[in-house]
Amino acid sequence: MDVSLISGPGSLGSVVGRKMANGRQSPTSPLKLFGHAKKKINDIFVEITAYIDEGNVFLKEDKTGLIQSDQQELLKKYTDKVAGIREILSRDRMKVAFFGRTSNGKSSVINAMLRSRILPSGIGHTTNCFLQVEGTDGNEAFIITEEAPNDHKSVQSISQLASALSKFKLDANTLIRICWPKDKCNLLRDDVVLVDSPGIDVSPDLDSWIDKFCLDADVFVLVANAESTLMQTEKNFFHRVSERLSKPNIFILNNRWDASASEIEMMQEVKMQHLERNIAFLADELKVVQHHEAENRVFFVSAREALVSRVNQDSGTPTPTGSLLEGYQGRLFEFANFERKFEECISQSAVETKFAQHTANGKQITRELHGMMGEILESAISHRNQRKQEHEEKLSHLLYTDDQLNVLTQDIKDKIKQMTEEVERKVSSALTDEIRRLAILVDEFNHPFETSALVLNLYKKELHAHIESGVGRNLQNRCSSALKTAIEGATADMSDRLMALIPDEARRQAVSSLLPTKKFEMAYRLDCRNLCADFCEDVEFRFTFGITNLMRRFIGTKGVQQRIRGYSEIPRPLSSQNASGTAVQQNVQDDSELMLTLLTTFSSLYSGTTVGVLAVAALIGRAAGWRLIAVFGAVYGLLYVYERLMWTNKAKEQAFKRQYVDYASSKLRLIVDLTSANCSHQVQQELNSTFAHLCHQVDLTKTELREELNRLEESVEQLDDAVKKTTILKNKAQFIDTELNNFILQFLKPDSRL
Repeated sequence: MDVSLISGPGSLGSVVGRKMANGRQSPTSPLKLFGHAKKKINDIFVEITAYIDEGNVFLKEDKTGLIQSDQQELLKKYTDKVAGIREILSRDRMKVAFFGRTSNGKSSVINAMLRSRILPSGIGHTTNCFLQVEGTDGNEAFIITEEAPNDHKSVQSISQLASALSKFKLDANTLIRICWPKDKCNLLRDDVVLVDSPGIDVSPDLDSWIDKFCLDADVFVLVANAESTLMQTEKNFFHRVSERLSKPNIFILNNRWDASASEIEMMQEVKMQHLERNIAFLADELKVVQHHEAENRVFFVSAREALVSRVNQDSGTPTPTGSLLEGYQGRLFEFANFERKFEECISQSAVETKFAQHTANGKQITRELHGMMGEILESAISHRNQRKQEHEEKLSHLLYTDDQLNVLTQDIKDKIKQMTEEVERKVSSALTDEIRRLAILVDEFNHPFETSALVLNLYKKELHAHIESGVGRNLQNRCSSALKTAIEGATADMSDRLMALIPDEARRQAVSSLLPTKKFEMAYRLDCRNLCADFCEDVEFRFTFGITNLMRRFIGTKGVQQRIRGYSEIPRPLSSQNASGTAVQQNVQDDSELMLTLLTTFSSLYSGTTVGVLAVAALIGRAAGWRLIAVFGAVYGLLYVYERLMWTNKAKEQAFKRQYVDYASSKLRLIVDLTSANCSHQVQQELNSTFAHLCHQVDLTKTELREELNRLEESVEQLDDAVKKTTILKNKAQFIDTELNNFILQFLKPDSRL
C-alpha cells in the first residue's frame, strides 16, 4: 500500500490504515494450522490408545497360545509410551522466546503482540527474570511462580516480582508464568506461548538459560536497538543457541525505528546498513537460512507505536497527539508483516518440532503393531489350517474305526461261533472214544479189593478219582494242545486286527501288556463220584448153570424174583401191528414163549416144597433113566464145584470192574453233550473276554478321538476368532498408519509424497 495516501493521524485514510496495520484482521490466521495439526495428531493418538487397549484385551483373552511373551511386553511398553506422548501433546504449545540487550523493548514487543500492557516495561533495566505469557481458559488472569506452582497470585504482583526496580526481585534464572484469559487475546487462543527474558548483557550464565528456556522454543526473536547496531553480546548468545539447536528459527526486530522520523534523509541508508548486517549474521555467520530467506526475517518496527495504536483501537479511544510520529503507518504495517511472517514460521516450525517426532513414533508403533498382528494372523491361519486338517484326519479315522469295528465284530463273532462248534465236536468225539476205552482204564486201576463195606466204599471212591483223572488226562492230551493253539491263533488274529484300529503306539503297547498272558487251560469236569453215586455192585457167587442164572438170561432179574416168589406176570395183549408181523418173527417168538413156559413151569415146581422137587426128579429119572441122571448130576456137580473154587477175590474184583464199566459207561454217555458244550462254552468265554477287552480299548480310542475332535473344533473356533480379531487389528493399524501419512502430507511435508 502507498503510504503517501495516508496523510495524518486524524484523517480518514489514517484511521483505515491503522486498522489494517494493527494486524489480526483475517480469520484465517496461519496459527490455526498448529491448532488443526494438534487436534488431528491428538485424535490419531486417541485412536492409537484405543487400538492398544483393544490389542491388550485381545492378548489377555487369547486362548490359542499363539501370543508370545515378548509380544505382550511390546504392547505393554507401547501402552506406557503412547500415554506419555498424549500427555506431552496435551501440553504442547507454540513457543517463541524474545532475547536482546537490556532496554531494547522486548517486553514492549510482546505487549504489542498481545495488544495489552501485560508485561512491565519502561526505560532502563526493567525485566529481571523470565516471564512466560500463556493462555488460560478462565476469565481471570493470574501468575504462577516456581516456588509455589499451585498458588495462583494476582497478576498485579508481577511488577513487584519481575521488575528489576523492585526490592523483592527474583533471580534472573527464575520463571514466572503469566496466565492470561484466552478470550482477551487471539494470539494466546491459538496456543502461542511468549517468553520474555532479562537482557543478555546482565548475566554471564547464558548456557543455563539456553538449557532451561530455549531447547523447546520454536522461534527466537532478537529484539535489537535500531539506534545502534548488533552487538557482539547478542551475536555470541545466538551462536550458542545455534550450537545447541539445529538451525533455529530466528527473527530480528530492529525496534525503535520511529527514531528515524527525525532523520529522514539518512533513514534509507541506515536501514540498508542494518539489513545487510542482519542478513550476514543470519545467513553467513549462523547459517540458519539462505540470503533470500533472511530478508523475510529482518523487520524495522516501533513496538511503542504499535502498542499505543492497538490499545487505543481496541478501546475505541483516539490516539493521543504526538504519540505517533511521522511515517508511523509504514512501521505499523512492518510490525503487522512481522506478525504474519512470524505466525507462518512458528506455526509450521511448531508443527514440525512438536509433532514430527511424535508422528514418527506413532508410525513406528503402528507399523510394529501392524507387523506383530500380521505375524499373529499368519500363525493363527497356519494353526487353524493345521487344526482343520487334524480334525479331518481324526474324523476320517473315527468313521473308519466305526465301520471296521462293525465289520470285525460280525466277522469275529462268526469265527468264535465256528470255533466253539468245532470244539464241541472234537470234545464229544474224544469223550466218546474215552468211554469206549473205559474198560482199559478200569483194568489199570490196581488197589486192594475186599468185599467188606468199608473197604469197598474206599475202593469205589479211589476208582472214581482214577477214572475222572484218567479220562480228563486223556482228553487234555487229545484236545487241549490243539485247542490252545487254536485259541492263541484266534486271540492273535483278533488282537492284530483290532490293534490296527488303535493309532497310538503307546496305547497299543499298553493294550498288549493288558492282554491275558496266562495260557488257556481247558477244564473237563466229569465228577464220576456223583455221577456213579447210585452204583450197586453184585459180587455174590452165581453158578453159571444155576436155575436162577438161566432164568435171568431169559426173563431178567426182575422176572426171576417174581417167579421165585410165586407171582406170574400178567400177559399183555399183542398189538395189531405185532400180530401182522412176518412168519419168521412169529416162529422166533413162539420158540421163546415155549422155552419161557417150560422154565416157568419148572421154577414153579422148584419153588414148591421138597416133595415137589422129589416128584420132579422122579419124573425125569423115570423118563431118562437113573444112570443118565447120575452122570448129568455128576457133571453138573463138578461144574458147580469148579466155579465155586474159581470164585476168588480176584474174580470178584473182575466182576465188580465189569459191572462198574457197564454202569459208568452208561452214565458218561449221558453227559457227553453236556461236557462238550461246557468245553465249547469255556472257549467261547475265553475268546469273548479277549474280544471284549480289545473292543473296550478300541472304544477308549474312539472316545479319545471324539474328545480330540471336540478339542480341535474348539481350537478351530478360537483360532477363527483370533483370525477375525487380528485381521481387524491389522487393518486398524494400517488405517492409523494411513492417517499418519495423511497428517505428514497435510501438515509436515505438504510438498512431498511418501
